[in-house]
Amino acid sequence: MREKIWFFDLLRVAAAIAVVVIHVLGPYRDQIGQLPDWQWISAITINSLSRWAVPVFIMITGALMLSDQRPFEPVYYIKRRLGKVLVPFLVWSVFYAFFSGLTVSGFNSAISWALLEKMASHETYYHLGFFYYFIPLYLVIPLLQLWLRHAEVGQVKGVVAVWMALTGLYLFYIDGLWSDTYLLYSGYLLLGYCLYQYHWPRFKVLLPLAVIAVLVTNYSVISHSFAADEYKMARWMSYKTLNTVLVAAAIFVGCRMISDKLSLAARNKLAWLSKYSLGVYLIHPIFLWPLREYDLYFANPLIAIPVWTVIAAGLALATSWLLGRSRYTSWLVP
Repeated sequence: MREKIWFFDLLRVAAAIAVVVIHVLGPYRDQIGQLPDWQWISAITINSLSRWAVPVFIMITGALMLSDQRPFEPVYYIKRRLGKVLVPFLVWSVFYAFFSGLTVSGFNSAISWALLEKMASHETYYHLGFFYYFIPLYLVIPLLQLWLRHAEVGQVKGVVAVWMALTGLYLFYIDGLWSDTYLLYSGYLLLGYCLYQYHWPRFKVLLPLAVIAVLVTNYSVISHSFAADEYKMARWMSYKTLNTVLVAAAIFVGCRMISDKLSLAARNKLAWLSKYSLGVYLIHPIFLWPLREYDLYFANPLIAIPVWTVIAAGLALATSWLLGRSRYTSWLVP
């Protein structure tokens, strides 16, 4: 169990930091032609290297929950599993609806009410979009658990291989019934399970494929953008495409290998940071608001992105820790 805890702690912390990086660099994407080319390219390259973060969160959930051999109890599942994510999401959605109305010139209530009216189908702030496809996966998990108890190892691997092929079709706009959002995201649950339980696919296979995926992604986005004189990513930066799947899988397995080599002190620090990783995800955009509203970006992306990532993630971690100290607020940062 110790290996399991340390392994997932490292993944959570790495994914949380990568998410903050993605949101810090966001404004750079549309500054093609406004920045020196090499600076814009460096920001896009960092973006290409960070897209695995969101899928990894889903893979962690799949690895843990699909490995649970306890009998399924609907009441416990709804209250302790689904409710632990759903309730904070709803509260934070309302908070960010009003936060969205805050501008440098004052508070615009019309923006907030418009977001609240659409909250059932659209996020109230950019980082909350993740939950609109993550929370429905909790309806899929019990079905996958039931199937896995009767499925052969080869069958499970076969399904994952087919799903990976479907993400390849989606990447190249070969659309069909397999392009369904929830089908493509559900595959990450099984991928996490396979990587965790079967150590499949192997790292020596995944690593070169992941490197190729990053290089091709970066080249495609940069070349298409320069040709159009505006940011053009097609589906290369999507979370539902084969290139992202390969990188996310390599990160997943790579972190498992690294965790075996960490000292006890390092593992304990990771365990503490991991405890607040979801809180960092939920809170960090608050500290990016002045950065975006007042355009506080400085120097070049290779300096600004790491600096603002440390600031935003550090402040979000401190806030999450403070909220977690009280039983009245700890549920907001589960």
